[in-house]
Amino acid sequence: MPKTRYFSRELFRFLEDLATHNDRPWFQKNKDRYERHFKDASLRFIEDFAPRLRSISEHFVADPSPVGGSLFRIYRDTRFSKDKSPYKTHVGIRFLHERAKDVHAPTYYLHIDPAGVFAGCGIWHPGGEALKAIREAIVEDPAAWKRAKNAKRFQATWTLAGDSLKRAPRGFDPEHPLVDDLRRKDFIGTSKITKKVLLGPDFMDQFTRMCRDGASLQRFLCSALGLAY
Repeated sequence: MPKTRYFSRELFRFLEDLATHNDRPWFQKNKDRYERHFKDASLRFIEDFAPRLRSISEHFVADPSPVGGSLFRIYRDTRFSKDKSPYKTHVGIRFLHERAKDVHAPTYYLHIDPAGVFAGCGIWHPGGEALKAIREAIVEDPAAWKRAKNAKRFQATWTLAGDSLKRAPRGFDPEHPLVDDLRRKDFIGTSKITKKVLLGPDFMDQFTRMCRDGASLQRFLCSALGLAY
């Protein structure tokens, strides 16, 4: 079966031009570029990734709907921002857990930006109850947490990242051997992707492998939050 290239250098050219001309008149003149290189390419990738994602976990969703699906809208919400530029200058694609609309839940993520491309897995900025549940799961079963973050496949692909508290969170032992993890406010893995890989014919295979390599973290987070994996 022939391999498919989903994203092109034209996508980066469009995003670079959009950053320079971030206004509605320019966007309307170049909407065909947006449709072809940004929207259509992303939706095709999401649709083709769906069966791959189901093979990793049946509880994460790849939704190719043009509105409300896995692809973030290009239009910025400027209501509460000093930056009134109307358009995002990157592609954001999220593969949510099926319960994500009801509770804080893990996700897989792909970010495409001329300044850099990366993938993410886990939970960014979980709410108070979810964050507490994850921390309590680490305390209750530290061996399970260490297996999750130290799994060979996870370590080979992902780096734990995100914000942390300066001190141990209230109610948790500041002398706990895993206090550095208990201080985390985000439980996410990140992995850089080169433009060459993104634009190549094997990107679908490589992204699938990356998500599969993130399973140990996702499984732990789902268990901590009482979610199916």
